[in-house]
Amino acid sequence: MGELSVWHWLVVLIVVLLLFGSGKLSTLMGDFAKGIKAFRKTMESEEAHTPPPAAAPPPAIGSEPGIETGAVAEKTPVHHEG
Repeated sequence: MGELSVWHWLVVLIVVLLLFGSGKLSTLMGDFAKGIKAFRKTMESEEAHTPPPAAAPPPAIGSEPGIETGAVAEKTPVHHEG
């Protein structure tokens, strides 16, 4: 029931042509094409001007993630009396 066949699309196309006329529809599609071309041109120019992201420096040897430089990690468990 939710499928649209070729006949459904033909009826929609005919109704659109009757409502807008072929002249107005061609003008609308031309404006749409110009907009797409302008969008692509802008995207290409932004990619050309965008510098690549800077690489992060490699971690220091022996450092653990989440521990700041100079911090000492406590390896012994803490026992709470209670």
